[in-house]
Amino acid sequence: MSKKSSEKLEKSEKTGKTPEKLINKNDVRLDGRKLNELRPAKLEVGILANADGSAYIEQGKNKILAAVYGPKELHPKHLALPDRALLHCRYHMAPFSVQERKSPAPSRREIELSKVIREALEPSIFAEYYPRTSIDIFIEVLQADGGTRCAGITVASLALADAGIPMRDLVSACAAGKVEDHLVLDLTDTEDKAGEADMPLAFMPNFNAITLLQMDGKLTSDEFEQAVNMAVEGCKQMYTLQKEALKAKYLVKEATEE
Repeated sequence: MSKKSSEKLEKSEKTGKTPEKLINKNDVRLDGRKLNELRPAKLEVGILANADGSAYIEQGKNKILAAVYGPKELHPKHLALPDRALLHCRYHMAPFSVQERKSPAPSRREIELSKVIREALEPSIFAEYYPRTSIDIFIEVLQADGGTRCAGITVASLALADAGIPMRDLVSACAAGKVEDHLVLDLTDTEDKAGEADMPLAFMPNFNAITLLQMDGKLTSDEFEQAVNMAVEGCKQMYTLQKEALKAKYLVKEATEE
């Protein structure tokens, strides 16, 4: 039994309640989705007037905003890199983003995810075009319901594109996991906490390159391969939504200018 499963069983024993089935006999999840189905998602680009680039995503109950500032002169100057721009990322969850109010101070998890998201985005950026500068990414989670790191990567990549940062490709992210012995795509918070495994993945479709791969829990080698393929397909679907969001802003803008 995995750590997640044992925690779920322990909780049910304490409350005296039978754990709720997350997947029914027809392989339909609590929110009505199929096993390999993404949550409904909406992406919008360029919503903050004072940022160089910005984007917003709603994915299920997740609501996340991203803003990009730069490239700009780095202060203090001794931190500047002579051959490329320094990418800085700050992931933060608003105190009201979860049911039990969290402290506004950066948590250890937020600091870790800031690093993870930065490393997932770095391969997509031509940082060498802007030596001795900084590119700052701010990700604010307004409402959280599982998968915020993946949604954060997706929306931050859109904000970078909106800022006009030269990029090799957009980065899309999606998680796959295991819930009640079923492999599922795009886990909610309930599925993540009660499931046996969770595997966030970030992907650059044009290069067929994975820029982030993490896993919490246990999968067999066959399940791992299936989960990777499932997450990659989810990333490709998010990639389509990213491109549509950019077209919605810039094609309309070009038509208006003409």
